[in-house]
Amino acid sequence: MKSVSVDLLKNFDQLKNIPEQELQWLIDTSSIIELQDGDFLTIQGKPLEGPHFILDGKLYLFFDQNGVRREITTFKAGDISGYLPYSRGVIASANSQAVGSTTILSFPTHRIKELIKDHFEITQALVHVMSNRVREFTTLQQQNEKMMALGKLSAGLAHELNNPASAIVRDSVSLLEHLKLEPTAFKNVISIRMEPKEVDAVNAELFKVLAIKERPRLSLKERTKLEDEITDWLDNHSIENGYEMADNFVDFNFYLENLESIAKQIPPAYLSPVLNWVNNLLITEKMVEDIQESSKRIADLVNSVKIFTHMDRGTDKQYADIHIGITNTLTMLAHKIKKGNITLVKAFDDTLPPVKALIGELNQVWTNLIDNAIDAMEANSKGTLKIITERDREFVQVSIMDDGPGINEDIKSRIFDPFFTTKEIGKGTGLGLEVVQRIVKQHNGSIKVNSTPGNTAFVVCFPING
Repeated sequence: MKSVSVDLLKNFDQLKNIPEQELQWLIDTSSIIELQDGDFLTIQGKPLEGPHFILDGKLYLFFDQNGVRREITTFKAGDISGYLPYSRGVIASANSQAVGSTTILSFPTHRIKELIKDHFEITQALVHVMSNRVREFTTLQQQNEKMMALGKLSAGLAHELNNPASAIVRDSVSLLEHLKLEPTAFKNVISIRMEPKEVDAVNAELFKVLAIKERPRLSLKERTKLEDEITDWLDNHSIENGYEMADNFVDFNFYLENLESIAKQIPPAYLSPVLNWVNNLLITEKMVEDIQESSKRIADLVNSVKIFTHMDRGTDKQYADIHIGITNTLTMLAHKIKKGNITLVKAFDDTLPPVKALIGELNQVWTNLIDNAIDAMEANSKGTLKIITERDREFVQVSIMDDGPGINEDIKSRIFDPFFTTKEIGKGTGLGLEVVQRIVKQHNGSIKVNSTPGNTAFVVCFPING
């Protein structure tokens, strides 16, 4: 049995300034526990004992979640674990297991009140240990939850980025191949002899059509009818590649009157090469537009990530429009919403003033709640996600609602508990809603849940002015 001296306890950073008589009382009151490799000191779900002072060896701290072991930390010689004065946790939320031979000085938990009443210096040191542990755990938990929030978005974000990126590659290759054909078209055009006023008239008609930014959307029936009309017109005027050109002309909303206007300015012998030249211009225009649209989509997604993480801002509360954070969260979860066959309904109060908040933290709230709602509707293979923002006097209220199966009454009181989750392995850590509640409280707000089969609503409320 290892003997414990006052000098040995003074090796603990937290105890080095404690009077020697106090440390001797601690030694006399406590008992020594010697553990072999693999022995358990604390078992998850059992009463928490201690405090425990680790004299040598190591304790591996972990918890079991749905059959999976998740590591928390490792205590080594000089660390203090177990129950601490004023702690509200009386049941162990994790296991602690010896790594190698481990020796521990264990204080009897039933004498904690005596410790608090008669031994202020030791009590103060142990409370300091507890406050440091809470701060370190909260910081670690916040960082883990931020990474998990981004992890929830990563798959959908990769999909959303891949589509426009692939489109850019595809269109750029097609554009390069298309431009290789330009010399032939140029040869046909350069051999045309037209008066300057005729050329100006063709250019005017062409750019009149290209200048239309908001092209009217045609129904399938209207489009088919227009394609047939243009194809017939091109055939009647002996235009080469008429069938292929018709589809392209319809894309740019060329109508028969546009073609007739061009035809009036051009000698019949030159009509086919001119219209084929126009068609080549339209193809080039279309490819460039597609590349621009895909590039803009990528830029918008990158900007959404930047705003979501709030990476370019400080850590202080700032005034901002909460709708921006919600909208960016929806943008990054768009793939998951589409995959889940979910209808999105937004009822935003556009008169809401900017709110003073930690925007990056609030984005974690929206991510967790919206992601949970999407997962809840997975059982139905479809659903409706409704998000409502409104003002309640000096507060802003955000409701996130789904029509999934609902939350069972027997677990409703536990959903905000750390590490509690109903999701299958690999889908949830049980930290999401606990972090949501902590962030909302950090904003002096509240979160409530109302749930019945087919209607679950998480309602977040917090002050507008922070």
